[in-house]
Amino acid sequence: MNIVIGVIVQLISLYSWALIIYILMSWFPNARESAFGQFLGRICEPYLEPFRRIVPPLGMIDISPIVAFFRSQACNNGPVGNQPMVRIDPGRGIGKG
Repeated sequence: MNIVIGVIVQLISLYSWALIIYILMSWFPNARESAFGQFLGRICEPYLEPFRRIVPPLGMIDISPIVAFFRSQACNNGPVGNQPMVRIDPGRGIGKG
């Protein structure tokens, strides 16, 4: 079970990096139209769309990707700091963090 949770944590971390790169690509002209940008768009946009519906832009600045990033980090780290949402104690089994 530790391996499964470790893999999930690593996948969320990798996805967070993909979000950061996708967000930064908006600063460079035509970066999102490249093959790499389109690939990131296919994996990041489905996650970002609900946040864009909920979080309104501030003028010309879309802050929904920042909210989405913090949400993914909260899922990865748990509700408080680096406390995981699920704790695995070898002697007692799985419990709430």
